[in-house]
Amino acid sequence: MNDFEKRKAYKIAEKKIQEERGFYTHLTVYVVMNIVIFIFKIQIGDYVNSEGYHNYLPWNLIITPILWGLGLIGHGLWTFRDNNGLGKIFNRSIFSKKWEEQKIKEFINKNNYF
Repeated sequence: MNDFEKRKAYKIAEKKIQEERGFYTHLTVYVVMNIVIFIFKIQIGDYVNSEGYHNYLPWNLIITPILWGLGLIGHGLWTFRDNNGLGKIFNRSIFSKKWEEQKIKEFINKNNYF
């Protein structure tokens, strides 16, 4: 393995680690903020005597973590795509570098640029 290949491998590993750190940061913020939101909504509910608020409160306490959790699941699937099989799907899709390089070659050959 030459120096260029080592640097390339290091950059790839560094990017993966940054993606994982981002996911774990997102997960931590999700847990902490949902606990804070839950405590805050319950505490506010003691001071609000509106029937509309008490009907709204359970839905709000359920929907916030569910919707945010779906986003977190998507983030996790993307971050760990090589482990869960999504990497193979994305490598064959229009979002991959391989597809992009293939289209560039087709375009160059079609238009006789070289």
